[in-house]
Amino acid sequence: MRFNRWVLAACAAAALAACGGNDNSDPSINVQLNGLENLGASSVYEGWLIVNGAAKSAGRFTVDDRGVMSQTNFKIASADIAGASTYVLTIEPKNDTDPGPTKTHLVAGNFDAARTQAALSVAHSAALGTDFTSAAGKFFLAAPTHNNPATDDQGIWWIDASSGSMQAGLSLPKLPEGWVYEGWVVVDGKPVTTGRFTSVTGADSDGAGSTAGTAAKAPPFPGQDFINPAKKLPGGMAVISIEPEPDNSPAPFLLKPLLTNPIGSGTGPANGQTMLNQASKLNPTGTVTIVR
Repeated sequence: MRFNRWVLAACAAAALAACGGNDNSDPSINVQLNGLENLGASSVYEGWLIVNGAAKSAGRFTVDDRGVMSQTNFKIASADIAGASTYVLTIEPKNDTDPGPTKTHLVAGNFDAARTQAALSVAHSAALGTDFTSAAGKFFLAAPTHNNPATDDQGIWWIDASSGSMQAGLSLPKLPEGWVYEGWVVVDGKPVTTGRFTSVTGADSDGAGSTAGTAAKAPPFPGQDFINPAKKLPGGMAVISIEPEPDNSPAPFLLKPLLTNPIGSGTGPANGQTMLNQASKLNPTGTVTIVR
């Protein structure tokens, strides 16, 4: 009977290991995240534990096109579990020679007093530091680089002219290092950038864009004209996204706090359009649970 009990105990331990279980000497964390997207072939997500002020890797994973994580359980050294105060999720190069985290912190959360679980959000101070629910935006359609009212539906500018003067049309939180804003139009299902920026005043990264006309200078605000080739914007979408920097994708990132769908047909400063804040619906969230 002693032999049989020993065999049963050994089999139970083997089964536990096969299922990814851990005994007290081999703790792990279970990571459950919602709202992530496929980063493509050159980037991965990586978790980090902040242990006595230092970042220690807590495992890398990818996400497929359905948002399913490639791995959710990660073995962690007992000493790191005991000293962990915070979990941080970053975006890292797939072939990464730097042992530390990038500046692109996506979500984070503090462990509870019992050090059993952490709730993750973009608003944590170790992540983006805000949930973007206060973000607001206005724009109007015009093509100032063409000087032809017939083409005013081929340009978009994030400007608020409701007071009679040209003011910033975007009210956005300041981003931490590792992130930038980007404007987009989506016409016939195809997203096209209107430029990246960190300030809501001044030209964005590509000014009026490579598709602009040459008749006049662009206003000093984010936006773009689509004159050559022509792209009519009414009926499409306008989006403001938050993008990792550097960015490996030509498409909008998952953080899209402001949206107008559809873009209206009115043109000119007198026909400003207001964007919808959808941050609370799209922000990624999650939990990290310590398994002992």
